[in-house]
Amino acid sequence: MKSNLIIVESPAKSQTISKYLGDDFIVASSKGHIRDLKKQGFGRFGVDIEDNFKPMYRTLREKAAVIRELKAAVKKAKKIYLATDPDREGEAISWHLYEVLNLDGRDYERIVFNEITKPAILKALENGRGIDTDLVHSQESRRILDRIIGFSLSSLLQKKIGSKSAGRVQSVALKLIVDREKEIRAFVPEEYWELFIDFLKNKEKLRAKLTQHNGRKIELKTKEETDKVLSELSDTYRVRDITRKERKKAAKPPFITSTLQQEASTKFNFNSKRTMMVAQKLYEGIELASERVGLITYMRTDSIRLSDQFIGEAKNWILENLGKEYFAGYYRTNKGKKVQDAHEAIRPTSLRHTPESVKKFLTADEYKIYSLIYYRALCALMSPAVIEDEKVLIENNGYVFEIAGEKVLFDGYLRFYAPYENAQIKTLPEFATGEVLSGVEPVPEQKFTSPPLRYTESRLIKKMEELGIGRPSTYSLTVDTLKQRYYVRMENRSFVPTDQGILTAEKLEQYFSDIINVKYTAEMETVLDEIALGKKVWHEELRLFYDKFMPLVEYASAHMEKIYPVYLDEYCPECGSQLVIRNGRYGQFVACSAFPKCHYVKKEEKKTDVACPNCGIGHLVEKVSRRGRSRGKKFYACNRYPECKTTFSELPGTNDNEK
Repeated sequence: MKSNLIIVESPAKSQTISKYLGDDFIVASSKGHIRDLKKQGFGRFGVDIEDNFKPMYRTLREKAAVIRELKAAVKKAKKIYLATDPDREGEAISWHLYEVLNLDGRDYERIVFNEITKPAILKALENGRGIDTDLVHSQESRRILDRIIGFSLSSLLQKKIGSKSAGRVQSVALKLIVDREKEIRAFVPEEYWELFIDFLKNKEKLRAKLTQHNGRKIELKTKEETDKVLSELSDTYRVRDITRKERKKAAKPPFITSTLQQEASTKFNFNSKRTMMVAQKLYEGIELASERVGLITYMRTDSIRLSDQFIGEAKNWILENLGKEYFAGYYRTNKGKKVQDAHEAIRPTSLRHTPESVKKFLTADEYKIYSLIYYRALCALMSPAVIEDEKVLIENNGYVFEIAGEKVLFDGYLRFYAPYENAQIKTLPEFATGEVLSGVEPVPEQKFTSPPLRYTESRLIKKMEELGIGRPSTYSLTVDTLKQRYYVRMENRSFVPTDQGILTAEKLEQYFSDIINVKYTAEMETVLDEIALGKKVWHEELRLFYDKFMPLVEYASAHMEKIYPVYLDEYCPECGSQLVIRNGRYGQFVACSAFPKCHYVKKEEKKTDVACPNCGIGHLVEKVSRRGRSRGKKFYACNRYPECKTTFSELPGTNDNEK
């Protein structure tokens, strides 16, 4: 008897789904994409430019065995269900499977689900449909755009300036980082002063800040101005006024892809790639004591919508466990222009799987991310916290110092989310109007204005989302690519552009400002959305782009100055060819211009004045390791190597870390 065949793209996903279905179903995996564009035709773009940008596909060599297995399974199946992810990428994978497995004329359906749970899978099986060609064309258009831009610009920049790659979204993200760095370098700090008073209240040390003078806001620019204020203060500081005001503090909406990445970066110091890998595992399925279940909904989304089913479940949970005063009574979704709203926000698939109840089945990373997602979604339906803000004004000869505090009158959603809040509640002791403070000490502080902050991963992703650059599935990849290409380095968790990154951004700005900019990139995302909705014809939009882009490439090819590689007045000791300066993973290095025929690389050594403490003949030189786990790290070695094999991780006298 023939079985039904369900094809997903992930082995972990297939493992979870197979647990929910009987012997009448076989669940197989394509292990991701099975086809990609060929590297042939004009520009090796893999598209027929003249035939309305018709894609030319090839099956991936490494998927040959997988395709054979799937074809064999299809022959034995009575019905085939294509169950790849519920987004454009997933739709495209299903279409490729349809084409390669020759499903035309076969009994097949495309099914989608936002969570991997038994009810969701059974419901999806009852609501099959055909392939959505508009979604496929949108994904194809994105792939073709990225191929044309990436191949054209990467080839050009490699030849002209030695940069490794460029891309539609990647290069705009790099421009944001470089522009911010230029702002920082051009910034001129300005001096200003702040004046505080420290005093004791109920044996607690408190600090108030000078904010007013004779009813007007006061700003101190110099030490002289500050000293003048100090000279006019008496020894008596009296409480002039106490104000208290209630406010409501509402919970944030559940996570979308970008906000999850931002919060995980802020709270756990996770980079976006790490966060998405963990979320993927939680989505695809975790083996619990008596079941295997996907713990969260699909983690690539830009919608904060929640299903009626989850809202109902959360309402019942809150009423039963906390009481009606903790239920917000409503959930409002604010859908923006750029939100696709294809599926829900990221949420737990069931509130009965509390973080504490599943903790023993999760890794440390999985527990952190799951707890964050669980409580964020639950708290979105909880009542606001009620906070009492308190402000105490302290006066001395017309100068007013201010100290502020707050008190939680009703915790609301903070019952669960307080550990994840950035601001801590600061409660003031009791003050009385007219009270004279004791033990007061003025504290002047010189300060300087600060330049704009560099982008961290969290800030960069937030900025990309605000500007409409890229989509949830691309944020992590974009950030990772900038690091891999060594256009940026990390310093205190922030992006600092390398010289090569700055040069790349400047050349793209000079020759491709009409394409590689925030406005055009965001508009292209809107076009891709409209293609997905069937409102625009995909190949017509590609033609508009192509006719604008290619003349820019031709102009840049003819006019961009070639500064790479840099030839030296030195020659290779092995083959006699001229030596050149190249860009490598760990900076610039000198090598033979005849590479790859000749592999000579000049050993770069930075001399020190430290004699080798072991042989007493040579001296130590600074080197960079290019092997093993120590790749890229500096170390110090005797210049008489291999006669003397002494090495140190630090110069002797600064640390005793001899290797």
